[in-house]
Amino acid sequence: MRFNLDQKHGSTTMRKFLAGSASFALAFLVLIGAAAAAQFFDPNTRKWVEYDSSRANAAARSPAEDPRFRRQVVEFRTAELPGTIIIDSDAKFLYLVEPDFKAIRYGIGVGRDGFGWSGIVEIGRKAEWPTWTPPAEMIARDPKLAKFANGMPGGLENPLGARALYLYQESRDTIYRIHGTNEPWSIGLNISSGCIRLKNEDIEDLYERVGIGTKVIVIMQGPALIKT
Repeated sequence: MRFNLDQKHGSTTMRKFLAGSASFALAFLVLIGAAAAAQFFDPNTRKWVEYDSSRANAAARSPAEDPRFRRQVVEFRTAELPGTIIIDSDAKFLYLVEPDFKAIRYGIGVGRDGFGWSGIVEIGRKAEWPTWTPPAEMIARDPKLAKFANGMPGGLENPLGARALYLYQESRDTIYRIHGTNEPWSIGLNISSGCIRLKNEDIEDLYERVGIGTKVIVIMQGPALIKT
């Protein structure tokens, strides 16, 4: 069977068909490319990685969801007096020593590789919704933080969260803090620049239980970065 088309009409029709086909093909390729390039943010590696459903589901179940990292009273034998804070950086737990060989245990986030430390310090200052001032060393590593050189006001976006306990040694600020976080998924990870972070509700609880002068013992494997 033959179809006789007017040359002009046929030419116009063919151009529309080809144009439509090309648009469809381009859209299809864009969709395929987008699917192939799909990524998700892995909180464990702190990187954007290629999407994989099993990996994404595993990342969604961050260590912070582990029931061990929920605030709870546990058996804890130590010679330290009640009221002492003991931080096990390797296990990602902060213990507030209680009477009768018990302690309140909190899940924490700690320093990433190269930023861990150990030593004996004390709480030298406390603050609610504290101002965050990145130290010069941190600004040198990340120049974008220069805009906060004079301090970032406290609030929900502030990296120090709802409360901060400033750690001192021999009346000198160590620049390390025990503080809250606006990234609760980071609890259980090696992620900070040396500070100890708790969920906001946990730092609020700890804040009310400890005072200036509280002894803080930080334990981790490897060399101490603070001389004691």
